[in-house]
Amino acid sequence: MNSLIKVLFAATLGFILGILFAPKSGRETRQEICDKADEAKQYADQKAAQVKKVAKASAKTIKHSADQASKEAAGLAKSARDSATVMRDEAGRLGDEAMVRASRVGDTAKSTASALKADAKANLR
Repeated sequence: MNSLIKVLFAATLGFILGILFAPKSGRETRQEICDKADEAKQYADQKAAQVKKVAKASAKTIKHSADQASKEAAGLAKSARDSATVMRDEAGRLGDEAMVRASRVGDTAKSTASALKADAKANLR
């Protein structure tokens, strides 16, 4: 962008100096000014079209990247939900299994206590 400004400045300065020092009639000078103004307008239109083309391409790239990021985020959220569901279900299953095993331990402790009581009675008589 900086070099573009330098080029435009040099062209403008050259144009002004050319007009001031050129031995031309007023009509020729006015015609040259009109021609140069048309050239400048065409150049500006050309650069504006280039900028517009680049802006469109950039917007398309940004939109595509944003769409990809959105899809990735949605996939990550779904994966996190699925993992949370699996962990919840597994925790419930492990809780149920712990209750069953605790009941078995309790039953084993009761039968052991009964057996010890019976052995004690038999051996203490």
